Amino acid sequence: MPGRLGRFAPRPIPTVFAAVSIALFVVLGNWQLGRAEEKRELAGNFDAGGPPVDWKQLPPGAPRYQRVRLGGHYEPAHQFLLDNMSHESVAGVQVLTPFFLDDGTAVIVNRGWLPFGATRQDLPDVAVDGGRRTVVGRIDELPRPGIWLKAPPATGWPRLVQYPKMDELAAALGRKLAARQVLLDPGVPDGYVRTWTVAGTSIDRHIGYAVQWFAFAAVAGALWFVLSFRKTGEST
Repeated sequence: MPGRLGRFAPRPIPTVFAAVSIALFVVLGNWQLGRAEEKRELAGNFDAGGPPVDWKQLPPGAPRYQRVRLGGHYEPAHQFLLDNMSHESVAGVQVLTPFFLDDGTAVIVNRGWLPFGATRQDLPDVAVDGGRRTVVGRIDELPRPGIWLKAPPATGWPRLVQYPKMDELAAALGRKLAARQVLLDPGVPDGYVRTWTVAGTSIDRHIGYAVQWFAFAAVAGALWFVLSFRKTGEST
């Protein structure tokens, strides 16, 4: 083959360009494999189950989806409705209710999904008893979108919000909140639709992206190799 293509004489600039491209594609492929491993660990945490840990004994840096148990009461007068949440292609909200623990700690409990009424202005009824109780769920991050347009600040209660940060919810309540929400277990009363899953891109999709990046690296290397051959007598 080299005889038919000519002599092998790579040009400096294409060689540098090819090397940078291949290195970048390999880095991106390895990054996707890393993301797949992170999702595999999250899925393991999610599926682990086991008895819940009392919130007071929760260690710093507890893994995402760790099951926890909290004793205290809901604050029914000041609830948040997380907008742009769909279930089986139906638009609705997730109900974020402040939960005040016996020691005064405040935690956001995600009580699940509800549909809108006839219009977006017809908010669902999310009333809940404020008496003392024990709830069980999994700790999780508040959802974050890929791209979204910031809406004007809402007023009134329950308050419709779009992908807030925890400190924004804390400011609206006028008190400090725990850094992560709690996804209410499906079997616990006073919740709605709770089909919790590991958030984000699936493991298989991350692996598929990694394969694509490695394929780009292979193609870039092959193109550089073929284009580096020159006809006999061609100047460098």
